[in-house]
Amino acid sequence: MTTYGGFSLLSSAVCMLLLCQGSLGQLPFGQGRQPRQQAERREWRLERLEAVEPSRRKITTCRKNPQMAAAGEFPLSWSNSFNSPDTTIEPRGLVLPYYSNAPRLVYVIQGRGIGGLVYPGCPFQPSQSREQGREQESRDQHQKIQRFREGDVIAIPAGVASWSYNDGDSPIVAVTVTDTRNFANQLDQRLRRFELAGSQQRRESYEGESAGGEASSAGNVFRGLDEEVIAEAFGINRETASKLQGLDDRRGNIVRRSYEQQEEEEEERKRRDTNGLEEALCNIKHRENIRKQASADLEGSPASTNSHYALHWNINAHSILYVTRGRARLQISENQGEEFRQRGAAGQIVVIPQNFVVTAQAGNEGFEWVSFKTEDNALVSPLVGKASVFRGIPANVIASSCRVSNEETKRIKYGRGEEFLVFRPRAQTGRSTA
Repeated sequence: MTTYGGFSLLSSAVCMLLLCQGSLGQLPFGQGRQPRQQAERREWRLERLEAVEPSRRKITTCRKNPQMAAAGEFPLSWSNSFNSPDTTIEPRGLVLPYYSNAPRLVYVIQGRGIGGLVYPGCPFQPSQSREQGREQESRDQHQKIQRFREGDVIAIPAGVASWSYNDGDSPIVAVTVTDTRNFANQLDQRLRRFELAGSQQRRESYEGESAGGEASSAGNVFRGLDEEVIAEAFGINRETASKLQGLDDRRGNIVRRSYEQQEEEEEERKRRDTNGLEEALCNIKHRENIRKQASADLEGSPASTNSHYALHWNINAHSILYVTRGRARLQISENQGEEFRQRGAAGQIVVIPQNFVVTAQAGNEGFEWVSFKTEDNALVSPLVGKASVFRGIPANVIASSCRVSNEETKRIKYGRGEEFLVFRPRAQTGRSTA
């Protein structure tokens, strides 16, 4: 489940709860999750929460050898369940095909490009591509290619190979959240990338220079196989098999490449006859644009730079909040009244545990975020405004519980009218002296 929201300079904000209805059962982080041990549950303490930077991967170009830089790990000491890298792909950058041992959700912060997911047994579509510098065209068969853009959330199941390419003129920036404790991962809790080409770069800084001398390289899945075995399996010569192994490949897993590719149109795919396998697997919708949905809801909203994301809690899920733009003051409170206060800025991640009360106030430049939930049917319970928990409690119960007057009870229940989740700022009122 993914949430998108924003407090912008021209609107008060929005919070969307959607994504991947009808997708594979392994895609939602919470569904089928193995039970956590009691000791793990005790680790959710406010003093261990902090706004952190995700690990970053960036492709840069250095003459003919593009490099991919990766620095640091997602520093969540309380849990190794979620890995959240922040990736930048420069124009003409190609993310080489790979698969991982856990399902992933990718949110595209900016840019646009093309990519594909490859399922065994799904049909191929013919297409034509023209090699750079040549006039002749060649026909190719491949599985479906889809275009993605800013605001898209892409769900990628565990064990399914994927690739992507930036065919635009500006960088693609995306954040990926991977749940290594999902039931689809039957290995250990370590995130593993299985490269089908190229190599994995290690010990590199964000800017593309190695952190300690030469960057080391880990191989792809073919590097552990004998050359003659690969040649026999593919029906190729040993020289080509050696290229698949990439023993001397130091490019990393994002490279620079120029070519033209015609992506398939959804309408054309829908005209094909389908069978049971296609209906169940090959036609699954993996992509949803939540920013477009949010923009429609923002139209006509009153402008404010200090809007509030209402007090609420997540009933049945943790929330991984990634700040895409702007700043906000965040406050989180747990059951014993301890609180966490910090400013969240663009590029930072804050994990909000299940049932902990949270609110945010946008800064002068506004505030936009995307939240990844650990349940596919995540529920939010507002404390104020329309559909709030206090609206559902009888007035006399509130008055007796909170030791307030009948008039104060009405203000608690109805003071925000029909506002929902995102509120305009109001001038604070002092304590009553009556």
